[in-house]
Amino acid sequence: MRAYERFLQYVTVGTRSDEASGTVPSSPGQLTLGRLLADELRGLGADDAALDEASGCVYGHLPATAGRASDPVIGFLAHMDTADFPGEGVRPQLHPDYDGGVLPIGGGLTLDPARFPHLPSLRGRTLITASGGTLLGADDKAGIAEILTMVQRLRDENLPHGPLAIAFTPDEEIGRGTDHFDLARFGAAFAYTVDGGAAGELEYENFNAAEAAFTFRGVDVHPGSAKGVLVNALLVAAEAVALLPAAECPRCTEGYEGFYHVHHMAGSVTEASLRLLVRDHDAASFACRLQTLAHVEKALNEKWGAGTAALTVRQQYRNMAEVVRQHPEVVARAERACRAAGLTPITQPIRGGTDGAFLSWQGLPCPNLGTGGYAAHGPWEHIAAEDLDAVTDQLTHLATEAFS
Repeated sequence: MRAYERFLQYVTVGTRSDEASGTVPSSPGQLTLGRLLADELRGLGADDAALDEASGCVYGHLPATAGRASDPVIGFLAHMDTADFPGEGVRPQLHPDYDGGVLPIGGGLTLDPARFPHLPSLRGRTLITASGGTLLGADDKAGIAEILTMVQRLRDENLPHGPLAIAFTPDEEIGRGTDHFDLARFGAAFAYTVDGGAAGELEYENFNAAEAAFTFRGVDVHPGSAKGVLVNALLVAAEAVALLPAAECPRCTEGYEGFYHVHHMAGSVTEASLRLLVRDHDAASFACRLQTLAHVEKALNEKWGAGTAALTVRQQYRNMAEVVRQHPEVVARAERACRAAGLTPITQPIRGGTDGAFLSWQGLPCPNLGTGGYAAHGPWEHIAAEDLDAVTDQLTHLATEAFS
């Protein structure tokens, strides 16, 4: 079975994670998919494969072939959930021999090189899309399909390999993917997440990340007699946004440049709230960004009165580079596997985070490998069947390369 055939099955299971949910995992479809994947892993030779119903994590292990039992355990991970965009009733479409141009995908939507300039590079391939009303789910069901197809190849072709650990996690999209992950049960010496991005991407630098929340309290009186008394919480919230550097937003930044991302504002004259994401690759710059927010809080309280503004900050994840750089062979192996699969390694910083960032800081070096997917988290998501094959080849080379 080719990876894309598995992929077409997985995307029909709705696994949209829910940040407002208090359950683990946050949506029942993730348990449905987890049971399916555990069964499939057992059928491929991972006899201990099981879904941990309490955490939503799937674990399984492949024993080493003859002569390789002393190799360190290599781990492979992907996440089962999809982002906060309609993901039920996904109807995947295959577009064979894509011509590299404008492609109607349904619902009045098109894939257009004017918006996605990489599209001509996919000319001649079989492109897979959704049908216009949902995301596709390549983030990260493509990674799941690639890992399981790699496991199948190891078995069917009787390829030599060391001990392997496989895991599929829930709720990565809402930052909870490793909250209940059992590192001891996984048992890997190092690992790779297979999660999004072009085939050949090798990522071991990610943002330091936090979510900040302001609450603003106003003083509401009749506007006819409000002079010197009324404090409009909505206007104070707008003033807080205006105090942030205008060009340091996602639209204006790239590469290693950090940002503030205002993503929620609501309220009334009496009370308003503001939520924003804070991101930076450099730890010192990240600390400065948080200090800027603290200064905004201080300045607004000095201007409008004590208690007008209240800031809370929730740390989310840290840059895995500080850990992974201490294990250069983990990156070197991924680069060699990439070239062996006919891919060109693309090393670049992640402008986001992955489960690998959390795991790296818990002691498991865990770079990320691209799946071949593009335009995640929306209706234009797409991936080529041939790229699913290429990443499967890359994983197979990673699993089979001998240790000196």
